[in-house]
Amino acid sequence: MGRANQNLPIFAAMDKQQVFSVKTEEGFERAAITIFRHQAKNCVVYKEFIEGLNIDARAVETIEQVPFLPIEFFKSHAILSSPTPVDVVFTSSGTTGMVTSSHFVTDVSWYADSFRKAFSLFYGDITNYTILALLPAYLEREGSSLIYMADDLIRQSGSADSGFFLYDHDKLHQQLKKQQQAGKPTILIGVTFALLDFVDSHKLDFPELIVMETGGMKGRRKEMIREELHEQLCRGFGVKTIHSEYGMTELLSQAYSKGEGIFNCPPWMKIITRDTNDPMTLVNGGKVGGINVIDLANINSCSFIATQDLGKVYADNSFEVLGRFDHSDIRGCNLLIA
Repeated sequence: MGRANQNLPIFAAMDKQQVFSVKTEEGFERAAITIFRHQAKNCVVYKEFIEGLNIDARAVETIEQVPFLPIEFFKSHAILSSPTPVDVVFTSSGTTGMVTSSHFVTDVSWYADSFRKAFSLFYGDITNYTILALLPAYLEREGSSLIYMADDLIRQSGSADSGFFLYDHDKLHQQLKKQQQAGKPTILIGVTFALLDFVDSHKLDFPELIVMETGGMKGRRKEMIREELHEQLCRGFGVKTIHSEYGMTELLSQAYSKGEGIFNCPPWMKIITRDTNDPMTLVNGGKVGGINVIDLANINSCSFIATQDLGKVYADNSFEVLGRFDHSDIRGCNLLIA
């Protein structure tokens, strides 16, 4: 896979220091256009997509002019902008019979640097935390980018109490009580259905706990609107707010919400919304549209992805996920149906 890229010149559009030091809107746009030109030349699938739209990549000078690759292409093509060997292939989860996505990552250190830096930006020094992960469905298969991230964060925390939990809710309950008694800052990262299963049988009053849901019912439970879900989890864990992570197999960066379903991106990631009827037309902030993601860390794949999520972007660049386009596949990760 990716053989069509083998004769392309080997060069990087930007290095990590340039990408992860982006701080301003102007700096982001310069970096995005540089990466766009690199990928429009070196990613065969993206190049053909752009040409199919009769767009001259050389004439693209602003983010508003950049075409976004539909995320469905990751189900049928190897999306590569680098001819170097693939480090790891991340695959999406899905229900039985569903065609899943594959993300061919040629340099997985971009992913590690991205989620480590984003965690530090939103939560501070990871060594201050114990990381507990309730991700049973993802632990049962290979190729999960979420498990890769959680495993790394667990190790980076340096805490002997950090770790994964499968279906042993009693063990997790005891560990959470231990954390509360010790006064150790703790983050519980969980897939939605597993968190709901846990609070069905166990109740806590642990207001200091950070509960971070990653989305995903996986057909295990009925879909809920965010307010209903978070209210149920808040009652079960005894917390005031529920944190959330917005990421996906096809990306190397994540956005985080510390409550109320309002997400913020790290400086090297940006959300733009498109018209639901015309994918080439962007909509103004505050209006519902299809979510387009710019992920500068995804430099060796495609940084410009048109998702099937619906959302709003606000004036401060925060955003909200409101649901999905009709008739879309239900994603295994990071989806709440509204």
